Amino acid sequence: MNAIEDLARLIKKLPGMGEKSALRLSYHLLKTDDTYNKALAERIATIKEKIHPCPICASYTEDDICEFCKSETRDKSLLMVVQESQDTVTINQAGIYNGLFHVLGGAINPLNGIGPDKLRIKELLERIDNGSFKEVIIATNPTEEGDTTAIYIKRLLEGKDLTVTRLASGLPIGGDLGYADKTTLLRSIKSRIKI
Repeated sequence: MNAIEDLARLIKKLPGMGEKSALRLSYHLLKTDDTYNKALAERIATIKEKIHPCPICASYTEDDICEFCKSETRDKSLLMVVQESQDTVTINQAGIYNGLFHVLGGAINPLNGIGPDKLRIKELLERIDNGSFKEVIIATNPTEEGDTTAIYIKRLLEGKDLTVTRLASGLPIGGDLGYADKTTLLRSIKSRIKI
């Protein structure tokens, strides 16, 4: 195996990278200036040394505590439960949520050996018991695994003095009904709102 094929093999392991894309990126890096390649290699090599999960919510941070948990302006009565750290960035960049986050680190998936004990559910319950939250928003992905995780968490929170909600899901703005799958249509119908 030559060096370009070896690089493509490594790149192919990245999410969303197929064989052709990995090979195309490898050739692109071969043509790119050495300064850029060295900077990219250093960032990749040191990323785990510089970034770690926040000890409170598990969002990735370079600081001792993440920007969300240390903020004085965020609404501490709202807690949004997400699957992965990057979900906090996506939601925060939308600029429509100003509460706190809790990262589970995945979703329940028995086929892949991921049970509730492999997620940060125990930490979630401790935060809720020790916090002053009025609402917990479950923002897991609209997949079987995300739905299973949401139902599991909702059951654990029954009897606690707080509102438990789930993000609505359905047709995207500008979407075409002709291209919607059965599950998306079902969710859209179930999540319909009065106008």
